[in-house]
Amino acid sequence: MNWRLGLLVGAAAMLPQGAMAAADPAAAKEILMRSVAFRTVEGAGQVPKLAAYYASVLKSAGFADADIVITPMGETATLAATIKGRDAKLKPLLMIGHMDVVAADRADWTRDPFVPVEENGYIFGRGAEDNKYDVAMMVATLAQLKKQGWTPRRTVILLLSGDEETAMVTTRALAAQYKDAEMLLNGDGGGGLLNEEGKPVLYQLQAGEKTYADFEIAFTDPGGHSSAPTPGNPIYRLAKAIDRIAAYQFPAMRNELTRASLTLSAKRIGGEVGAAMRRYAETGDAAAAELLSTRPEFVGQVRTTCVATMAQAGHALNALPQSAKVMVNCRIFPGVAIDAVKAELVKVVADSGATVKTLGDPLASDASPLRTDVMKVVRDAVTARSPDIIVMPGMSAGATDSLYFRALGVPSYGVSSLFMKAEDGFAHGLNERVPVAGIGESLLQWDTVLRALAK
Repeated sequence: MNWRLGLLVGAAAMLPQGAMAAADPAAAKEILMRSVAFRTVEGAGQVPKLAAYYASVLKSAGFADADIVITPMGETATLAATIKGRDAKLKPLLMIGHMDVVAADRADWTRDPFVPVEENGYIFGRGAEDNKYDVAMMVATLAQLKKQGWTPRRTVILLLSGDEETAMVTTRALAAQYKDAEMLLNGDGGGGLLNEEGKPVLYQLQAGEKTYADFEIAFTDPGGHSSAPTPGNPIYRLAKAIDRIAAYQFPAMRNELTRASLTLSAKRIGGEVGAAMRRYAETGDAAAAELLSTRPEFVGQVRTTCVATMAQAGHALNALPQSAKVMVNCRIFPGVAIDAVKAELVKVVADSGATVKTLGDPLASDASPLRTDVMKVVRDAVTARSPDIIVMPGMSAGATDSLYFRALGVPSYGVSSLFMKAEDGFAHGLNERVPVAGIGESLLQWDTVLRALAK
């Protein structure tokens, strides 16, 4: 027995019996299944009711009323639950997840999406994966820690947003209120991969995400009778612009996060692509970047991407079109300004009569630093599930609640405890499900990570 293990064993022996135990898997499963039963889609008004349910679980574990705040926002709401730390000078550790889910049509599903069912080792239901699994694990873990009388050195605050799948108004409000934080741990990012035999083989810690932005590119002309064609036809100009966008590649880019991710992925991928990953991570080799950009699964890790997703044109079969427009969706590399991408699109389109407009109010954020304390703690917690598992940082193409916190300078990390087979991922899709077998290990993972980072 080494000296560190000896100290841990000795310390554990002095604690009350069961004080180091993670939450009960059966209780966590019950929280998850009851969560799924709340139809927390946009407009249904169910998010406040789900928040009240979570509050009841936490209060029954010993949370005081003052330590749980539910804030209504229109038909949705946020929840904040606090375990106060011993040192008020330390910035708090935040955890986050979201209570809302995307819509689901009962007619399309094998089972009612809002009647949770446990079948063949899975729990089925809308939101089971995205994001009620990890929300349930976090709630169960905090409830258990409270029951044990755990008082961390650093304050721990669980935040639950109510419209992450839509407008993210609640997320923006939470980020503004809790921006003075040490870090954010997000249960809706990262996660683990199981092989065909159900063994954990890969874990990704999300430390960055690409900025989501939509642009509208419009063309106009006086139009006229279709028997008298003119050179300013908006549809023809639109077609040329789409071709230019399709052929254009934004500059290849790297950062600390993608270099680490590509380096770790290179050996696992192997072959020509793996070699290209290694070369690009180490040297920024242009030829390697071009090879990776030919693969849809890797191009997003190399550069900003913009793609035409919708188009509208014309007003009558026998009239020259007066207008045409295309919507372009961009996933922008961390650290790149949205206006810089817009300006680049103007150059690419190369039509002085075109107008380029940013849709909505997108927000850009940079990647979070790969903090050694976070990486070590998460690696230790995950390898406890499987010693041979590969743990790597990663950048996701989609947006999560972390976006708004990163934009305000809060280091944010996706540390989901959910491990799944690749073929079982049905988030936002039909018959969404999560495996039951990993619940106990998920609870231990959250317990380990929180104790280590908030001690």
